[in-house]
Amino acid sequence: MAKEIPDLTAQVRAGTGKGAARQARREHFVPGIVYGGGVDPQPVNFNYHYLIAKLKAGRFMSTLFNLKLDGHEDVRVICRSVQRDVVNGLPTHVDLMRLRRTSRINLFIHVDFLNADKCVGLKRGGTLTVVRPEVELNVLAGEIPEKLEIDLTDYKVGDTITISAINLPAGTKPTIDRDFVIANIAAPRALAAADDADEGETETEAAEE
Repeated sequence: MAKEIPDLTAQVRAGTGKGAARQARREHFVPGIVYGGGVDPQPVNFNYHYLIAKLKAGRFMSTLFNLKLDGHEDVRVICRSVQRDVVNGLPTHVDLMRLRRTSRINLFIHVDFLNADKCVGLKRGGTLTVVRPEVELNVLAGEIPEKLEIDLTDYKVGDTITISAINLPAGTKPTIDRDFVIANIAAPRALAAADDADEGETETEAAEE
């Protein structure tokens, strides 16, 4: 299932250049530019508080957006740069790039863990330790998976879950070129403490011998 693409709303900016950008900031807008896609660049303005909220939500630089601009058809964009004031760190300019459905981009995709109530290891007191709640994938802009799913049913205490355990959608691949860990089923604390004690006794006996 393709992920629903969030909207990003902006206004057309009539003027270009530093003068128009300064005017936009005086009116509590953050100027920006939309480029790429084989058409001319489009100057835009973002409502200051709206943009701040989007930035605080996280993953702004790695989220595919549906740009809504009055008088223009919606277009898919990804942020390529957020320029900030060197003193207060607040945004002063945003660069967005238009994408075609066949464009490839890197995005973070959420991981869902299914059937925890049936998991062998969790039933025996183990704990699910999530190392990567999201995985960065290289995907087609027109085929973004909504989420990744891992069935926990057969995992036992001590098992490690890596990226190879996930059936990735066609045309999708991890940005990391190795079989990295997503999560593991850690042993119960009491069992782990008992194992540590046993190891300590074994080391003491060996030393005495």
